[in-house]
Amino acid sequence: MNIPALQPRTPTAAMLAVLGGVAMLSGLLVVLAAQLTAPLIAENQRHAIERALVRVIPGAVTFRRYRIVEGGLAPARKEGDDTLYAGYDAQGRLLGIAARAAAQGYADMIYLLYGYDPRCQCIRGIQVLKMAETPGLGDRIMKDHAFLKNFESLDARLDPSGESLLNPIVTVKHGAKRNPWEIDAISGATISSRAVGKALNRSARKLLPAIHPLLQRIRRLREAQR
Repeated sequence: MNIPALQPRTPTAAMLAVLGGVAMLSGLLVVLAAQLTAPLIAENQRHAIERALVRVIPGAVTFRRYRIVEGGLAPARKEGDDTLYAGYDAQGRLLGIAARAAAQGYADMIYLLYGYDPRCQCIRGIQVLKMAETPGLGDRIMKDHAFLKNFESLDARLDPSGESLLNPIVTVKHGAKRNPWEIDAISGATISSRAVGKALNRSARKLLPAIHPLLQRIRRLREAQR
């Protein structure tokens, strides 16, 4: 008579304890890794912003961070999506304001830094901070010279009321640009090109009416800090 062998039974409590311990250790390692890498990530982001600023505010040699608060303007103590960067020349004269903008591209969100020159009421340059567009196609918004020429003097004037853009910033089909507030798209990268236009228009419509009344104060803040 064959008697079936009994399989040893794993104690449920012990198994749960082991799994719980592994989960706790994994969570601890994730938190520890995040804490250790956060300063490095923040430092890399700061360097990326600094490199972008000298490109979007041509001629600027010093920069100050500000943020718009209720009733005016205040120095920004740390980086954030609402941080504004004022760029000054060697004599302390205000050359421009830089700000972030973002819009959905083909693969993911496209994050930009752009520079605004209040003297011409125009956008003087853009720099991509983060993107995941298709290499060789969508990523051409970062390096296509003809496309980047759109932002040497892109019209961003306010209407007479000062409450909105006189003309919306729009991306048009490649070769169809006729007006200084239009962006000539890259053939083969239309979605990414349009995302740049949407990001700039959305940000400029909100930011520029708010920043114009504060320009004199930004100049005075700089003089006070010299």
